[in-house]
Amino acid sequence: MRDDLCPPRSIWGPDLEGIVAVIDYGSGNLRSVANAVARVTERQVLVTSDPAMLGKADHVILPGVGAFGDCMAGLGAVDRLKEALCDVVLDKKRPFLGICVGMQLMVDEGHEHGRHEGLGWVPGHTYLLAPEDQNLRVPHMGWNRLTILQDHPVMVGLDDEDFYFVHSYAVKPDQQHHLIGSTEHGGLVTAIIGRDNMLGVQFHPEKSQQAGLNFLSQFLRWQP
Repeated sequence: MRDDLCPPRSIWGPDLEGIVAVIDYGSGNLRSVANAVARVTERQVLVTSDPAMLGKADHVILPGVGAFGDCMAGLGAVDRLKEALCDVVLDKKRPFLGICVGMQLMVDEGHEHGRHEGLGWVPGHTYLLAPEDQNLRVPHMGWNRLTILQDHPVMVGLDDEDFYFVHSYAVKPDQQHHLIGSTEHGGLVTAIIGRDNMLGVQFHPEKSQQAGLNFLSQFLRWQP
């Protein structure tokens, strides 16, 4: 990343100590995410479903693969995990990253196989991709160019980079200022949402090679 693209130092924190928690709730390629995170930080990276350990985390990552309703049920099935997640993100204001379905869970509701209540952190809902071009398949799977729509410290230097997507549903935020970045799949598709100390990405940084590692590195240095 070029020096002239670096944001002010004041938004970055040290990357020398602390805990990065990757939440284990029965969904997502947890080890792949944890391994990618470990490549860009010297901090302890924990894959955990322990509410007490989650409460000690400095950065929190919620992966997700599968159906919206199943993922929400998985969060609720682990004793006190959902409550601990809300505490560390909403009350303690620790930097949070939702990946793929983990991002989708941030909104009010998902419409995959019925209507399911989400975490409600970012007003919005999910919808099934339905591109008019019959050559564009669903699920949307593969490399797509990222367009940054609003400045965000974690996304510095990543505009026009290619990231890896695998999804059939996408997020539609109610408020435009929560839409940070997009991609194209028969029309604009939400790629990044953000609010306060929370960031969600539809792409898989752990599968996105160097661009994904750069993204994770910048997230782990983010101190909102």
